[in-house]
Amino acid sequence: MCVRKALFLVAVAAGSLDAQGATSVYTPGKLNGDQQVAREIYKELIEINTGVTTGNITTAAVAMAKRFRAAGIPEADIFVGGPRPEKHNVVARIRGKGGATAGKPLLLLAHIDVVEALKSDWSPEFDPFVFTEKDGYYYGRGTADDKAMASIFVANVFRMKREGWVPDRDIIIALTADEESGPFNGVDWLLKNHKDKVDAEWVINEGGGGTLRNGKPLFNSVQATEKVTTNFTLQATNRGGHSSVPRDDNAITQLADALSKVGRYAFPVQLNEVTREFFARTADLEEPNVGRAMKAIVANPRDPAALRVLAADPRYNSMLRTSCVATELKGGHATNALPQLAEANINCRIYPGVTTEAVRDSLTRVIGDTGVKVLIRSQRPPSPSTALLPVVMDPVKRITKEMWGDIPVIPVMSTGATDSRFFRTLGVPAYGVSGLFSDPTVDARAHGRDERMSLKSYYEGQEFLYRLTKALATTSKTAS
Repeated sequence: MCVRKALFLVAVAAGSLDAQGATSVYTPGKLNGDQQVAREIYKELIEINTGVTTGNITTAAVAMAKRFRAAGIPEADIFVGGPRPEKHNVVARIRGKGGATAGKPLLLLAHIDVVEALKSDWSPEFDPFVFTEKDGYYYGRGTADDKAMASIFVANVFRMKREGWVPDRDIIIALTADEESGPFNGVDWLLKNHKDKVDAEWVINEGGGGTLRNGKPLFNSVQATEKVTTNFTLQATNRGGHSSVPRDDNAITQLADALSKVGRYAFPVQLNEVTREFFARTADLEEPNVGRAMKAIVANPRDPAALRVLAADPRYNSMLRTSCVATELKGGHATNALPQLAEANINCRIYPGVTTEAVRDSLTRVIGDTGVKVLIRSQRPPSPSTALLPVVMDPVKRITKEMWGDIPVIPVMSTGATDSRFFRTLGVPAYGVSGLFSDPTVDARAHGRDERMSLKSYYEGQEFLYRLTKALATTSKTAS
C-alpha cells in the first residue's frame, strides 16, 4: 500500500479531509456515538442551575460522579466534597500504567458553576437553563463558560474506556465550584484540604481557544498568563438633610462626577512577553491597517497612531492596559432626603506586574477633589506566567495542524480570570487551551445574553481535547 493511500485511510478512520488536508470530525445531523454521549452530558450540565449565588453546584458534581462510575472509574477514585452542602466539587482519577518514567498526573480542569442568568434577560425563545439547539448552535448558560469543557472531559472518559486505552501517567479530572467569583472557590479549597487529589505535572484549563473569521479558523490560542481581578469601592458620604433644601455637597452628585472621570480614563499601555508575542504574530493574520498597528505597538508601545487603531477594538484595548469599569451602584436612603451614602463598585483587571495599591493611587488621582474615597474591596493575588514548554506546546501545534490545517498556535493573556492562577502560584504549569473555536465579533456571549456554542466547534473541541489528553498522558517526559 502506498504511503499516501495509507495516510488517507488513517484520516478517513478519524474523519474526512478538507481542501487544506485538515481533518473534519463533525457532520451536521450525524453525531457518532462518542458525540452523542457528549451531547447528553452537556445537556444534563446546562439544565442544572449552578448559578454561583442561587444555584446548587453539588447537584452537578453528584451527577458527574455518577457519569464517572458509569464510564468505569472505581468508586475509590472518585471524590465529591466541598466546604458547604451546595458547593461540592468532583474529582476523578484514571489510573495510568505508572512506572519510574510515568511522571506526575495530568490534570484536566473545568468549573461547573456559572454566572447568574434570568430568563427575562434572554431572547424569548431561550431559557438559560434549558439546553436548546437552533441554527447550528447550542444555547444555554454555561455552553461556553465552562460546561463545554467540563462535559467534554467527562464524555472522553467513556471513549478512553471503550477503546481500552490506558495512559502512562494518571489523568485527573476536576470539576469545581465558585470559579465565577463565588466565596468558596473549589480549586482553592481542594489545594488547601485535598492537595493530593489535584497534584499534577501540568494543568489543561479554560482561557484559550480558537478564533474564527468569516467562518474559517484563523489561529488557535494558548493562555499562559492573565490579568489580576480587583474590586474597588468609590464611596461618597454626607451629613444628608431634607431634599427640599438641596446643597452643592450631594453624595450622589459627587459619586457621579467621580465615575465619569474613571469612565474616561485610560491606563498606560503595557506589554509583556506573552502579549508582545501575541500582537507580533497576530499582525500577519489581521486586516492590513490593524496588522500594521500591531507591529508598530510592539516596536513602540507609545506610538499614538497605532494605539488609536488598536484601542478602537475593545478586545485588543483590554490586552494593552489595566482596565477599570463601574459594575454596581447604590446610594440614598429615602426619596425625600439628601443622600448620606453613595457607592459604586469598580471592577479592575490589573495588568500582571502592577500592584493593587498603584491602581488605587491612580484612581484617586483621576477622580481628584470630588470628596470621594477609593477603597480596596477585594483583590486576588497575582500569579506568574506559564512557560510555553515544548512537551506541551508541540502536541498542541501538531494536533491543531491535523485538525485545522496550517494555522498558527499563539500564546495569549486572558483579560479575565481563571483558576489556573492557583496552580501557577505553586509553580505548576497551567495552560488555557480547548480547541473550541468561535468568532469574537458574534460569539462573545459568556456571562451575557443568549450564551451559545457552535455545534461544529463543540465536537471539534471534543476531538482536540481527546487527542491532546492522550498525547500528554502518554509521554514519559516531565516539565523539568
